[in-house]
Amino acid sequence: MAAPPAAPTDLFPARSARGMLARMAVVTVVGAGMMGTALCHPLLDAGHDVRLVGTHLDGEIVASLKAQGHHPKLALDVPRAIRPFFLEELEAAMDGVELIGVGVSSAGVRWAGEVLAPYVRPDRPVVMITKGLEWSGTALTTLPDVLERTLGPELVGRICPAAVAGPCIAGELARRVETCVVLTGRDASKLERLRSALMTPYYHPFVSSDVLGVETCAALKNAYAMGIAFALGMHEKSGGVPGSIAQHNYEAAVFAQSVREMRALVRAVGGDPESASGLPGVGDLDVTTNGGRTGRFGKLLGLGLTVPRAVEQMQGATLECLDILRVMQSALPALKAEGNLASDAVPLLEHLIEVALGDRPVAMPFARFFR
Repeated sequence: MAAPPAAPTDLFPARSARGMLARMAVVTVVGAGMMGTALCHPLLDAGHDVRLVGTHLDGEIVASLKAQGHHPKLALDVPRAIRPFFLEELEAAMDGVELIGVGVSSAGVRWAGEVLAPYVRPDRPVVMITKGLEWSGTALTTLPDVLERTLGPELVGRICPAAVAGPCIAGELARRVETCVVLTGRDASKLERLRSALMTPYYHPFVSSDVLGVETCAALKNAYAMGIAFALGMHEKSGGVPGSIAQHNYEAAVFAQSVREMRALVRAVGGDPESASGLPGVGDLDVTTNGGRTGRFGKLLGLGLTVPRAVEQMQGATLECLDILRVMQSALPALKAEGNLASDAVPLLEHLIEVALGDRPVAMPFARFFR
């Protein structure tokens, strides 16, 4: 009898398993929140030995997974083959690890780098699903670059963490809904192999070398999705109900301006504007507006709630739209002063900053759009 075909990955060496040829990796994902846990599902289905480590904030989630196999935030039973670990058990979870996943929030990237530093080495690929940007005072920095620098100067240029971006609702991925994402990184030789290690019949990673463009869109879409969702709240505030007659004209105009501004900002930082027209931009913008927590937050602001009241209504949900707006509030003056961005290029983003960080009322500057 012929040997069964190998699983679709050549990232890790073949090894014997019960007398059969198999290609399986030990994968440890750090961050047991919704997206980190969701990523474990295609990894498991791709044939890997998957371990999920909670951060210091994930104790209740890990306890539930260990006791009942249930993820309280995903409202889903997680396969027992995805083995949960408390942070205090990190060393055991890293035993024999061959691929490291990072599923923390943007605020936790430096923490993750410090925690993972003893376990990262050039022959252990790192892939992250965290979205965001940082402003150094002179330049915007992608989170894969932030993570690499945090791991230590001796690893800079040798690790090159890859990143996953694009439209992906955690609850859908964990339920194995067809999902297309973009895998980007600075080490092109690793990307195709990582793609093969991640892909399943329902999880479709596409490779892009445009790290700046992909990661800029992945961060900015959170801010713009908030603005598109204003219309949902405004419609409800006026007594409307969901339907074909609502404020879809408003939404569409803001959506179109969002894409124009993302293209301008990607160009300003040295990325490919076409990323804004693909999965990292348009695709992720759509899914975040309609299915993400950022869309829910924007709707609350559209209803007329103050920012503190809207944050309270979100019941502790991570609001990365506020993080990226703070970053862009600092970055925009420099981008304009350097001549990389026209003075009137991003009126929508400037209004979102006013609303979310200045607690100003929503008053969309349509007359300044599409110039």
